[in-house]
Amino acid sequence: MVKLGCFGGQCVVGESSSSSKGRSHGGNIKYGFSLVKGKADHAMEDYHVAKFVRIEEHELGLFAIYDGHMGEEVPSYLQKHLFANIIEEEEFWVDTRRAITKAYEKTDQKILSNSSNLGRGGSTAVTAVLVNGQRLWVANVGDSRAVLSRGGQAIQMTIDHEPNTERSSIEDRGGFVSNMPGAFLKSEQCSQ
Repeated sequence: MVKLGCFGGQCVVGESSSSSKGRSHGGNIKYGFSLVKGKADHAMEDYHVAKFVRIEEHELGLFAIYDGHMGEEVPSYLQKHLFANIIEEEEFWVDTRRAITKAYEKTDQKILSNSSNLGRGGSTAVTAVLVNGQRLWVANVGDSRAVLSRGGQAIQMTIDHEPNTERSSIEDRGGFVSNMPGAFLKSEQCSQ
């Protein structure tokens, strides 16, 4: 199936890998997503999470996009583990911001320590956690962007990280930035 995706004034035509929509358990919060494969000559490397879950008396909306670079192993790992790591942080219910930060850092360390199994590729990550339909926590690493629609108006929730402006920091930690046709590639790997 061919899909057209328009974001920020730019439109891309490609084969859709995944799209869907849904509602919270109470039905008052709606979500939707669409992942569109671009023109790159490789398999789709993007993964997502979009669901509501119940944990004891709480309802959590869990939403994420993981944009893989140089392979699907890291974004697939993030899809399976990042939210579990966030929710399992002991501070999650009392200091959600700190729990999310710690979970991102722990997950990154786990990926780096398993780089022999996960390969040289990397991924951006943008996550949103909606707690009981009342409090929204959004975090991102990389150039994936979270956007909230309020009354039909798009509200940018995150600031994109640009690899060229962060080149020296990336290279100082042993990573690299490569300008590839049609894309920027950012990879960080720290020596153990």
